[in-house]
Amino acid sequence: MPTRPPDSDAPAERIRVKRIYRAARASDGKRILVDRLWPRGVAKDRARLFGWWKDIAPSEELRQWFHANSGQWQEFSSRYQAELSEHDDLVSDLAKHARHDVVTLLYASKDETHNNAIVLQDYLRRWLEEEGQG
Repeated sequence: MPTRPPDSDAPAERIRVKRIYRAARASDGKRILVDRLWPRGVAKDRARLFGWWKDIAPSEELRQWFHANSGQWQEFSSRYQAELSEHDDLVSDLAKHARHDVVTLLYASKDETHNNAIVLQDYLRRWLEEEGQG
């Protein structure tokens, strides 16, 4: 296995986002699936996950709403951030991992710029900066 590149000193910079369909790399650090549904065609033993955090994913209602209203990115982002604000325990746990290692948030969406992992990454980075850890 290749050696990992040095991690950034800033925990906020250790939070990465990646489609689960891309190959796992040592540089991914802790690979955490942040979707509510298991991605189609991905074998659990080949996903090389640190964890599957369904509870930090958007609610089923919000997920379905965004699927039907994919052009409403800002509204989705706002609604999802509101949901995240109700899960301080989960956000805090993810932030704790980022203080010590690279954390790669995995998602299945084909849209690489408009998905829940991007919103979560931004939310976690702001969380760490507010704690003075960014």
